[in-house]
Amino acid sequence: MDALRGADELAAAAGAEGGVRAARLLVQAVRQADEAGGDELTAVAAVHALGRTLDDTADAELSALLSHPRAYLREHAAWALGSRLPRLDAIGRLVAVVAAGGFSGMLAQRTLEQWARSAADHVGLAVEGALAAAEDPAVRARLVETLGLVRGPVAGRALHELAADDAEAPGVRLAAVAALGDRIADAGAVDLLTALAADDDPDLAAVARLALVDLADPPLARVTPGGLTVAQLFLHADVDRELTRAGAGDNGGIATLLVRLGNALAAEPGIARVLTISRGTPGEALAAVGDVASGTDGHLLAPVPLLQPPLPAPQAWPARVAAERALRRLLALAPVDAVHLRMADVGSLAASTAAARLGVPVVFTLAPDPHAVIHALDMTGALTRGTFGQADEVEHYWFRARLVQRLAADAAHTVLFPRPELRHDLRELLGVDVDAEPARRTVVPEGIDIGVTRRAARDAAAGGRGEAFHQLRVVLGALPERRRGLPLVLAVGRLHRVKGTATLVEAWAGDEDLRAACNLVIVGGDLAAPSPDERGQLDRIDAVLAAHPQATDGVVLAGHRPNDVVAAWLAAAHTGLIDDGDVLAAPGGVFACASLKEEFGLALLE
Repeated sequence: MDALRGADELAAAAGAEGGVRAARLLVQAVRQADEAGGDELTAVAAVHALGRTLDDTADAELSALLSHPRAYLREHAAWALGSRLPRLDAIGRLVAVVAAGGFSGMLAQRTLEQWARSAADHVGLAVEGALAAAEDPAVRARLVETLGLVRGPVAGRALHELAADDAEAPGVRLAAVAALGDRIADAGAVDLLTALAADDDPDLAAVARLALVDLADPPLARVTPGGLTVAQLFLHADVDRELTRAGAGDNGGIATLLVRLGNALAAEPGIARVLTISRGTPGEALAAVGDVASGTDGHLLAPVPLLQPPLPAPQAWPARVAAERALRRLLALAPVDAVHLRMADVGSLAASTAAARLGVPVVFTLAPDPHAVIHALDMTGALTRGTFGQADEVEHYWFRARLVQRLAADAAHTVLFPRPELRHDLRELLGVDVDAEPARRTVVPEGIDIGVTRRAARDAAAGGRGEAFHQLRVVLGALPERRRGLPLVLAVGRLHRVKGTATLVEAWAGDEDLRAACNLVIVGGDLAAPSPDERGQLDRIDAVLAAHPQATDGVVLAGHRPNDVVAAWLAAAHTGLIDDGDVLAAPGGVFACASLKEEFGLALLE
């Protein structure tokens, strides 16, 4: 963490000194990272310092690094070049990084977007050339999306042809159609989009209609509500009012929090509307646009189309362009008085850019993430200066830390979670003085809907009537008779390594006395169609149970359940559960949290 903060000073010094001497020193620092035991952390810092150094040597080195065999150096070079003037020999290399996709492709795309403002034809022709040689539909879609960021007739003509081509892959056409919505000066875009809005493909038709909304001048007629409109978002969840997907994939506590909080905020005096924005299909996004533009009050769920399959948050960065376009549309239509951002992910990156463009104030919940993780791994020796670059390829620590820094600096207000050593932690991990500008910061703990838990407790005490308790009776009724009547150890959360679920199963299964004393119920995960993260945890659990076969009949994998159902099961674990006089679960059960990290821990509160 000291080195991460020191990198800002290094970059500032390089920018102030400039010249060939500074550039050569930084180049040497980068090249030393290739040696055995090299300092990868300093190499990354040197790459960004080169981005601030005024000298041709710096330009040449950054351009060359785009072809470096080490991915983390390619990635940071693509990022650092965004602060420099366009360099013709780097454009083609950046386009190749875009074509390769992933987080590096997103960074290269951002740089090309900036360069296209002054070198539109050069960038447009380079992307077109790569497109002509690309056959993979996913690669073509990434290139077409990049082409949509380039102004001018070169890119415009290509987008028209691609959008109208029935032979193109669906993802490629969707990227072209969505991009046409940004081309306000394009006279033919409206006619083409109007025709495509009647297409038989529902996704293509919906994206065309959304693009027409973007082109509307003046914007769609809208009704201004009689109070504030607040937006909040989490783009890595499938959010519905009943929280039926809670605990599946990335649908964790944050999804539950946003729905419950949105309901509560919408009931507050002075707040007319709350927009809870998550991912969704083009058709769902189109329906939400109608609700938002109509001025409907209350808590509105507003899905946005990311035009790619759902991905876990660490892999979702390539959705930046689609997310920013959709968020800009919603924030403009509402209109929104404040947008609340919570974490350093692609949604916050896109929303902060859209909000800045529209002049919408941002409130940012500032937490030391990924800073606390970096510090913990540093203290255990799992992360070193010599391995930082390799770890950064996977976790994007540098970018996320810088995004937190930027969001906190630009926010109209910051919110802090309560911590035992708040001042110390934020100073040491984030370099933030909590006592400076106190009017811009407020400590606010996250919360749960007390009404949900109180109803569950009442219903459990009254004998456990209702569908939620029936579901638990079915689950426990499947246990062997000798295992019935034991208290429950109940764990609730996503099936993700950070939640420690497999470790909890291992701890329980490996202790004979514990196995005899209670049953273990794991709530969470999509068991029918597990994500890669969920599959990893399920495989580990299978391995544990294979090593302890005597534990198999006392552990229950219940899969994800709606939040109301989970609340009822928690209450039943406490009070016990009876079925026609038979005790299925004895009272006095416990909730077990095995998480490696919790910024707050909503399931603990529940």
